[in-house]
Amino acid sequence: MAQELSWLPNAVGNTNSFNTSHSHNVSTNNHIVNINTGSDEEKEKILKWLSPLEPHQRHQDVRSERLDGVGDWLLETEEFLKWSDSKTENGCDHTVLFCSGNPGVGKTHLSSLAIDKLCDQATRKDMAVTWMYCDFAANQEQSAANILGAILKQLVRSRGEIPAKIQEAYRDEPAGRAPRLQDVKEMLKTTVALLPQVYICIDALDEAVPKHRQEFLRSLQDIVRESPSTRLFFTGRPQVQDEVKRCFTEAIIFPFSPTEDDIRRYLEDRLARDPEPTVMDDELRADIMKIIPKTISEM
Repeated sequence: MAQELSWLPNAVGNTNSFNTSHSHNVSTNNHIVNINTGSDEEKEKILKWLSPLEPHQRHQDVRSERLDGVGDWLLETEEFLKWSDSKTENGCDHTVLFCSGNPGVGKTHLSSLAIDKLCDQATRKDMAVTWMYCDFAANQEQSAANILGAILKQLVRSRGEIPAKIQEAYRDEPAGRAPRLQDVKEMLKTTVALLPQVYICIDALDEAVPKHRQEFLRSLQDIVRESPSTRLFFTGRPQVQDEVKRCFTEAIIFPFSPTEDDIRRYLEDRLARDPEPTVMDDELRADIMKIIPKTISEM
């Protein structure tokens, strides 16, 4: 399978430039999939047509602000290891991991850690990693169709080879008309089915508009049903837990709070970067470092 699917990325995140126009066939499960790469200009138009969202930009912003060592404990938990194991046992077991946390506990930080960990693994395994950071401030743009389209775009973008069915769908649409949710879902299902394993990571699920969130979750439910090796990672506030469980009854629910060590490292970094360090005396600094980590970690 790995050799047959060499046109697809081992990990998403590589934005290599596209090659010149050419066409070739790929054999998968005894079926021939024609990959007509088209011109560079058309490829870029197709990718923008799939979705205007660019999750890589947000991911780079988050990871650039990340503190080394903070949150690493998540990657060693039984819940994360059980979920991230590439083996599929009894269908959809351990398909979904939902990390539930209150506002300000570092969910987005943990999402970026999980994404980078999976991308590191993907360089050694037959798997692809995709992601989206939901943002209430961008809820008009982050529709279910655009989020699914962004995931699909990540799957096909890194190697520059767009499946013929996606090209055909693009060429059949009148100029300026975006694809419908159902059309994006079908294209994504077809692409995911060609890969041995796909990881889809969604941060701040609660920040998506309820209507879009429900459509998005139902679409992922369909994808997982047809490609049970797909893995879904969500973070969000506790109030969306029931929505996740309705679509994925076997989802692993992992409530978490930051550890005292995480909070201490964060505070040390912020205090070290204080633009007016002389305003705070040593006694106040000591009280902050003593009281806040313990109080927050017990919330």
